[in-house]
Amino acid sequence: MPPQSAPPCPADTWSLCPVCLKRLPARRATHGDCVFLERTCPDHGHFRVPVWVGEPALSSWRRPKTPSPPNPGGETGRGCPYDCGLCAAHAQHTCTALVEVTGRCDLCCPVCFADSGHGASADPSLEALRRRLVALRLQAGACNLQLSGGEPTVRDDLPEIVAAAREARFAFVQLNTNGLRLAREHGYAARLARAGLASVFLQFDGSDAACAALRGRALLSEKLAAVEACARAGLGVVLVPTVARGVNEGELGAILALALSLAPGVRGVHFQPMAAFGRRPGKPGERGLHGPTLPETLRLLVAQSEGLLRAEHFHPPGCEHAMCSFSGTFLREGHGLKPLGDAAGGCCPEPSPQVPSALEGATASRAFTARQWAAPPPEPAPGLAADDFDRFLAQAGSSNRFSISCMAFQDAWTVDLERLRGCCIHVSQPDGGLIPFCALNIVSSTGRPLHREGGLP
Repeated sequence: MPPQSAPPCPADTWSLCPVCLKRLPARRATHGDCVFLERTCPDHGHFRVPVWVGEPALSSWRRPKTPSPPNPGGETGRGCPYDCGLCAAHAQHTCTALVEVTGRCDLCCPVCFADSGHGASADPSLEALRRRLVALRLQAGACNLQLSGGEPTVRDDLPEIVAAAREARFAFVQLNTNGLRLAREHGYAARLARAGLASVFLQFDGSDAACAALRGRALLSEKLAAVEACARAGLGVVLVPTVARGVNEGELGAILALALSLAPGVRGVHFQPMAAFGRRPGKPGERGLHGPTLPETLRLLVAQSEGLLRAEHFHPPGCEHAMCSFSGTFLREGHGLKPLGDAAGGCCPEPSPQVPSALEGATASRAFTARQWAAPPPEPAPGLAADDFDRFLAQAGSSNRFSISCMAFQDAWTVDLERLRGCCIHVSQPDGGLIPFCALNIVSSTGRPLHREGGLP
């Protein structure tokens, strides 16, 4: 018998059975300072998982917006989350589109989201990717593009793929990578930059001990070499730590301090608490199955920042669902950080008397990401005219800007269909469809995917 609960907070929703992936009515129930996602499967029993722990309270962590379906005429059949494509029920436009250019990888991370490298199918051809990128640009509009995998750098034609993305009129192209080839191959980062790459989303979990636990071996020196190579090539870098309980949750402050020491080449840090995805679907009651929840990560970061950060420096998203992320934009001043408001270029405008549409939030987020995560502006050329120099000074303030953010992914244990319908990170499929990132990567506790190959019919 499940424990007695307070009324749902803030409303009832739908979820999945983590064993069979059947859609189930669910509720967010408050117990003390924790919010649990609760549901009962007639075949596999009751499931109760914490999704929000502590302050700031979920009831206060809201940024209202009006849903703006990107595909109001899309076909529906079995309902969310089975009809992704996107279906008519989806409420948010694409902020970032991911294209998985390979399933191969040169690591075998114990916590891989996508189970990359295990029986990977053949890579799509360059010509197939060209066609797909053109179709994606027409479908998703002027969104940001991330090339992902697998590990994209195992493809020798990656510079040509980057160039194809720019030819398809994607203004901001980012590479999601473990950084190993960037570190070891002289001139590789420069080749990617010449092809049109703007930013590197670099897997970066902290110490060698953390890397060994999460990636299978010590990698810190190679990660730092990758950052150095990108800085020389003029590529902006975002450090992306996976945060795992008992592994590196005590290293958030150290990762932040290191990132600041590597600025302006490093443009920010984007924390990602552990999710039960891909290679690690998890079992009921397994210790460390999930990383800290969003508010727990925020409090850990503040506590470890040596006074640089306060909780009020961060805000809920204006694009995706409020339970999915937090972010803050700062100005580096000496050894300190000054929080920046909207006038200085923050990603999400302050709430106004008129509730904005989801599309407005997506548009603002796209622009901010492209502006902040790209490389800082170059130094002025000698003999620059006075008016040009004034313009340079106005732009150069961006080189001292630094973003800190966190994205809490959903898996089969924590998936909330209200959140899923607000997702703005969509993965391009070979058939032209778009699937929300979390939906694509959901696997049951028995390892059965929801959408990837071998998933539900």
